[in-house]
Amino acid sequence: MTRVLVTGGGGFLGSHVVDRLESDGHDVFAARSADYDLTSMDDTARMFDDTEPSLVFHLAAEVGGIGANRANPGRYWYANLAMGTHVLEQARLHETPKLVLAGTICSYPKLAPLPFREESLWDGYPEETNAPYGIAKKALLVGAQAYREQYGLNAIYLLPVNLYGPRDNFHATNAHVIPDLIRKMADAEERGEEQIVLWGDGSPTREFLYVDDCVEGLRLAAERYDGADPVNIGTGEEISIRDLAALIAEHTGFTGEIRWDTSKPNGQPRRRLDTSRATELFGFRAQVSLREGIERTVAWYRSARLSVSR
Repeated sequence: MTRVLVTGGGGFLGSHVVDRLESDGHDVFAARSADYDLTSMDDTARMFDDTEPSLVFHLAAEVGGIGANRANPGRYWYANLAMGTHVLEQARLHETPKLVLAGTICSYPKLAPLPFREESLWDGYPEETNAPYGIAKKALLVGAQAYREQYGLNAIYLLPVNLYGPRDNFHATNAHVIPDLIRKMADAEERGEEQIVLWGDGSPTREFLYVDDCVEGLRLAAERYDGADPVNIGTGEEISIRDLAALIAEHTGFTGEIRWDTSKPNGQPRRRLDTSRATELFGFRAQVSLREGIERTVAWYRSARLSVSR
């Protein structure tokens, strides 16, 4: 049994990681922002003192969709950089045996060639709407490699693609695209509305990873990978936002018109990962298809909404 600390343990990805680790028999501490402000070095030190972990998953982040990134560029840059920096430093000071850092697909250059390979991470500037967040998270890769070289800290850095699934953030103003589309379409269908409005023109492509698959990728990396190089975690498959909207309409039963507001930004033109490094280094392959994952997520959203309304 391993003493494991999961920052962001009450969040979307973190809560699923905690569930999996506990089911595997580990002694897990789920750190939440209400108890520890990781933008404070003192709070981060107290968290490590309280838990004395032998394995840390740093999953805490301040993040949202395009609108939230446009509204909070300074906060997202500062908070994500500060939290990661403090976790790295306290892992060093506490001589933590292993640290798993979650990066972001938003760190890749806006026009990186497809599929995104880890070697191209530094070949350009990220897409402008989420660049502050992406650069802050990418700086943690530099920190992890520097701490490995100077202090011998076993910190690994993973790059999960866009996640979705049960317990995702379905908030009206800062949700990512899949939960946002599910909420809009399911609610519109229930109210009998005949139209919804979506940002952009529907042409950008994205790659999506079901949350349980991401948890498995993190678990395998923690067990089997001890290298300095970043590693993509994804499916290697892309879908346009227009086709994604049609798929979610099918699963929510929404039959109204989808109107595209082209005055709003599209975001990065295309995203698709080369996931071969994860397969080669620690045997990860995604198992849940997008269609199956959407079906599960829609069912969870409707169930959760029903339970709240009672």
